[in-house]
Amino acid sequence: MIVVGLTVGSLARIRLAPSPAAEISSWLRLVAAGLHHPLFGDPGPGARFALRDPDVALIARVMRPGRTSYVPDLFTPKPPTGPWARTLTQQFEVIRETSDEAVIRQLLVGRYATEPMPSEVRHAMEDGTFALRATNGLHRFWRATLAEQWNALDEAIVADIGHRGRTMATHGVGRLLESLHPELQWTGDQLRIDKPYEETTDFADAELVLAPSVLGWPHLRVQVCDPDNGVAMYPVREFTTGRQVRTPTLANLLGASRAAILDGLNAPSSTTELSRRHGLAPSTVSYHLSVLLGAGMVARGRKGLLMEYRRSQQGDALVRNKDAPTSDIPVVELTAG
Repeated sequence: MIVVGLTVGSLARIRLAPSPAAEISSWLRLVAAGLHHPLFGDPGPGARFALRDPDVALIARVMRPGRTSYVPDLFTPKPPTGPWARTLTQQFEVIRETSDEAVIRQLLVGRYATEPMPSEVRHAMEDGTFALRATNGLHRFWRATLAEQWNALDEAIVADIGHRGRTMATHGVGRLLESLHPELQWTGDQLRIDKPYEETTDFADAELVLAPSVLGWPHLRVQVCDPDNGVAMYPVREFTTGRQVRTPTLANLLGASRAAILDGLNAPSSTTELSRRHGLAPSTVSYHLSVLLGAGMVARGRKGLLMEYRRSQQGDALVRNKDAPTSDIPVVELTAG
């Protein structure tokens, strides 16, 4: 059981805010553990290919299940105040500036208190590069897997914040806290959180941020050991009312741009040709092709001085079935509010 004491000053400072870093971390935890999301299914070959990046792999190594479920809080800093459009950039800045002392404490005392620390993690911790590599890894994983779907995630999160805000305005902060998750109970001066370990802390006028999560659904995750970085990441109430969307296998697994490139590779094509065809920068096309190549969806070969790409048998099979709904991802509805 986690017990968090909240003073009147703390209650006055409770606020709702998106935490993009928490969404990225939740998705990476699934990929690192080889799991499927209960609603969205398989993260897809693009997400697994992203693990080949050394910095992404470093974070995934820390996030893999071990003897403890603890994941360092530095991956999910408290969302700052101010415009939400800048939150992700600001969170990356906070992660990058994490002190060596905080890194050591969270890794040695938290994540690896009861099991050996992997050598690559220890080297990054000891040479003072862990925070920088964590920032780079989270950014690269976001760009490879979530950037193209970010608006839809953001809409669901903002809609939930609107609903919770109305609950607080109509019924008060106590009702808001009680509504977040079955594991959370509000007693009038304490939050009692049903977790399989003991922790007690007091938020003496410290701020607690409530951050709705789509990719962390249906779990409640809290970080309260440091009142200066207090966050409760709760699952969105629902995103099953409103417009029904059936996600095609191809776009779901690869993302819209990569799906379009793969779908359009009916004949061998160069990066320049694909850039012109899809209205994308050559560097962007090269990046998407590298993901598709690593996932086994395309093959490449030289034609004179040009490097051309073509669909592989695996890519052909995926394109042939592009309009069939994926078996791993159910039909869901996106909320409008």
